[in-house]
Amino acid sequence: MNSEWLKARQTRYGAYVFTYLVVIIAILGATNWLANRHNKSFDATSNKRYSLSQETEKVVKGLNRDVTITYFDKTSEFGRARDLLDRYNNLSTRLKVDYVDPDKKPQLARAAGVRTYGTIYIDSGLRKEEAKSLTEEDVTGALIRSLKSGERNVCFVSGSGEHGLDDSGRTGYSALKDAIEKNNYKTRTISLLQAGSGAATTPQTVKLGQQGASDAENASKPSVPGDCTVLVVAGPKYDYTQPEVDAIKTYVENGGRALFMIDPPLKLGHDDYSGSPALSAVIESWGVTLDKDLALDTSGVGQIFGLGPEVPLVTSYESQPIVRDLKDVATAFPLARTLEVKSPAKGTAEALFSTSSNSYATTQINSPEIRIDPKKDKKGPLTLGAAGTYKDAAGKEGRFVVVGSSNWASNNILPFNGNRDLFLNMMNWLSSDEDLISIRPKDPEDRRLNISSRQMSALFYSSMLFLPLIVVVSGFVVWWQRR
Repeated sequence: MNSEWLKARQTRYGAYVFTYLVVIIAILGATNWLANRHNKSFDATSNKRYSLSQETEKVVKGLNRDVTITYFDKTSEFGRARDLLDRYNNLSTRLKVDYVDPDKKPQLARAAGVRTYGTIYIDSGLRKEEAKSLTEEDVTGALIRSLKSGERNVCFVSGSGEHGLDDSGRTGYSALKDAIEKNNYKTRTISLLQAGSGAATTPQTVKLGQQGASDAENASKPSVPGDCTVLVVAGPKYDYTQPEVDAIKTYVENGGRALFMIDPPLKLGHDDYSGSPALSAVIESWGVTLDKDLALDTSGVGQIFGLGPEVPLVTSYESQPIVRDLKDVATAFPLARTLEVKSPAKGTAEALFSTSSNSYATTQINSPEIRIDPKKDKKGPLTLGAAGTYKDAAGKEGRFVVVGSSNWASNNILPFNGNRDLFLNMMNWLSSDEDLISIRPKDPEDRRLNISSRQMSALFYSSMLFLPLIVVVSGFVVWWQRR
């Protein structure tokens, strides 16, 4: 009986051990799987240098199809790439990262068209795109291009003294052009003074009768090219002719998308800005009135950034998708006019952002010295930006954004805090890419330590001599007391 009892006891113990082993193996397996798919880390840097941006997280977490990122380089360089690409891999199970050494797998590299080390290809099944470099901005840009079909063009109107896209001076738009193209748009300038898409492309015989005159007029009528995804009016110095204004009006009201940056009618030295009254009248019919004034910031906060009162700061934003993610981010608008927003007959109009309460809008803008009159001038908050839609009877929806300044996107002020993000958010909303509206990848912050030779000497002696000497003396004192 004892032998039977011992056998039963050994059987029970064996079953217990087997169960424990199964449980332990299951726990280790589940822990390993969770650690592999849900790798968490904490970024303690001040500017979140080792964290992916909101834009990248939106794109990757919102994937509805499988995407493969393939990195071709020497095996010894894989660690450098993993620091960035594994962060993408941890965001979604629909994204996979492969690391390929072209020397060990030359056939695979040759089939992919790899010619140099460090090549990054992103394939979503729709199209394969190459990232120009191992940076978040280029990798996310290539990912977006791979997911998006079709070409998106941003057309800048020229011919009336607008900012130049290729102008690298302080008031030029060359930096803005680079930012737009990195955001996967193509840019070009168009002239509405020339017959655009409505111009005849084949030889015609024009008769001197009434019908012939009508045909010639229609053939030369200005129009916005049909391949323009977004039309940008960037601070015209002179007013547009009525045919140009009509072309812009027709474009928006037929479902087009446009950004209007209209400066106040200022007279600065030899420059005389018209304020674009004809175009402003069209914009007013859509619910946004451009006032003939100048916004001045009297809070003094701009002095911290080296800005004067004629460059009002904005930290107050509405809930519209363009500005929803810009909370606690400052933007600056040099020489800006204010806007009045009301409900239009067709479509919608709403304010985007406003100045602080410590601001005024003065109408005395043509004198050499601009002074504020608290009794007459309009007190803040002052609206400087607005967005709206135009809907016709057929259901076509045109979108537009209006800003009372064009200088906020110039080379000298575009890098200021959230200016660049705000402009690109406008582009994404106008092109119906609301899923891409966010704060974009930022450049690494330069936080170098600058010290003098005297401070360097003090640091050397304190760390190499003084601190070790304290340790030696403390040890000697302890030994002497215990002796």
